[in-house]
Amino acid sequence: MATTHALWGLVLALPVLAVYPESAPVAFAAGFVGGLAPDLDLYTGHRKTLHYPVYASIVTAPALVLALFAPSTWTVALAVGLAAASLHAVADVFGGGLELRPWHGTSDRAVYSHYHDRWLSPRRVIRYDGAPEDLLLGGLAAVALVAVGNEAVTGVALALVAVSTVYVLLRKRLAGIAEFLVGLLPDPLLPYVPARYRGT
Repeated sequence: MATTHALWGLVLALPVLAVYPESAPVAFAAGFVGGLAPDLDLYTGHRKTLHYPVYASIVTAPALVLALFAPSTWTVALAVGLAAASLHAVADVFGGGLELRPWHGTSDRAVYSHYHDRWLSPRRVIRYDGAPEDLLLGGLAAVALVAVGNEAVTGVALALVAVSTVYVLLRKRLAGIAEFLVGLLPDPLLPYVPARYRGT
C-alpha cells in the first residue's frame, strides 16, 4: 500500500531525530514524500516510470555519505527522501504482481528494472497490496513512530494506519468497483485508463 511505503519512509527519518533533531521535521517530510513519490506513476506506466530499484539505490549511497560528512537540513532531507524512494521500489519486488486482482497471482511483473531493462518478478512475500500482512508491516512501522516520534509524526502515523485498515477491509471489492466505473467511461477516454482496469 502507498500508506505502508509512507510509514516506512517516516521510519527512515527516526535516526535523524536521534542525532540531528533540528533537521528532523524536514527529514520526516522527505521520508513521507520519498515513500509516496514513486506511486505518482500509478496511471502512467505504474512501477516503471518512477520506480528505480537499482538506480535509486545507487544514487542513495552517496547521498547518505554526504549527509553523514556534511550534515545540513538539505543534505539530510535529500538522503532520507532518496532512501525512502529506493526502499519503495525495492520493496515492491517483494509484493504481488501488477494486476487488478493481484491475489490471483497471474502477473509476472512486480517492478521494472531500468538497469536490467526488464520486469522483475513478484516475490509475493506480501501477497498483494492491501493484504493483511501489508497492514501488519505498516503497523510495525507505526509502532516505531509512535514510540519515538513527536506528536505530529504520531498523528500522521495513526492516520495512515486508519486509512490502511479501511483499504484492507475494502481491497477486494475495490477491484470490481474500478471495473464498473471504467465501464461507464465513454470510449474516447478508455485509451487513457491503465490496461489492468480495462481487463487487458
